[in-house]
Amino acid sequence: MLSEHNNHQPIAVFDSGVGGISVLKALHHLLPNENYIFFGDSQNAPYGEKTTEEVRRLTSARAQYFMEKGAKAIVLACNTATSASAKLLRATYLDIPIIGIEPALKPAVLHDYGDLGRQPRILVMATALTLREEKFLRIYQQYQDKAEIISLPAPHLVRYVESGLIGSAEMQQDLSQLLAPYVAHPVDSVVLGCTHFPFAKNDIKKILGEDMLFFDGAEGAARELKNQLNLRGMLSDSTTPGQITFENSDPSAEHLILSQQLFEAQI
Repeated sequence: MLSEHNNHQPIAVFDSGVGGISVLKALHHLLPNENYIFFGDSQNAPYGEKTTEEVRRLTSARAQYFMEKGAKAIVLACNTATSASAKLLRATYLDIPIIGIEPALKPAVLHDYGDLGRQPRILVMATALTLREEKFLRIYQQYQDKAEIISLPAPHLVRYVESGLIGSAEMQQDLSQLLAPYVAHPVDSVVLGCTHFPFAKNDIKKILGEDMLFFDGAEGAARELKNQLNLRGMLSDSTTPGQITFENSDPSAEHLILSQQLFEAQI
């Protein structure tokens, strides 16, 4: 069991940009007395258009940085980084939890849609790399006979969130074009397979309908983090809210300001 001092060491939360703040919000909601470092690699975003080797290199370098900062856990708040690097990091850092995130396809498939008279149609929005990685393909193959699963790469959506253009006319126009086939032939739910995408949920609702069901992996990652910390005796015993530190690879202050705004935003 770690000492009391070490139990108060920060949880590192890493994303290719600022989208992983949607995961940070879920972590903080479940474990508000923990300390967090959120690092957004906005200078290298989006990861979804890079090779697997590039993503592994970037993620491994950041993990080493977190270890030097004394992190007691690392949360990969990025579907692409999880797909490419989680297994490698777990084999490298055996003493701390490495928590990943994945498209919430399983809960979307197992959801009770009532009497549809057919299989549910599920739209999975993610980056191209996430959709072609083994991790997603394994889940897809497991559930493809239980639902009509539609994969939809949406890389431009990452850039809108990174640029603080959520809700802009330009973003809405691009989304309208991207989602037009699913207005004509509606889906029953949407899996947000990139941690940036929950910030676009309201814009997607305007196109697909206010009653659209959404699934993402943030809450599942938060529960897994709590479970792993508890198993290791690493949960903070503080009775006061923890500190949240925002860092970014972009040397300008723009993304740090955006990070705080996104953390305070309702999604």
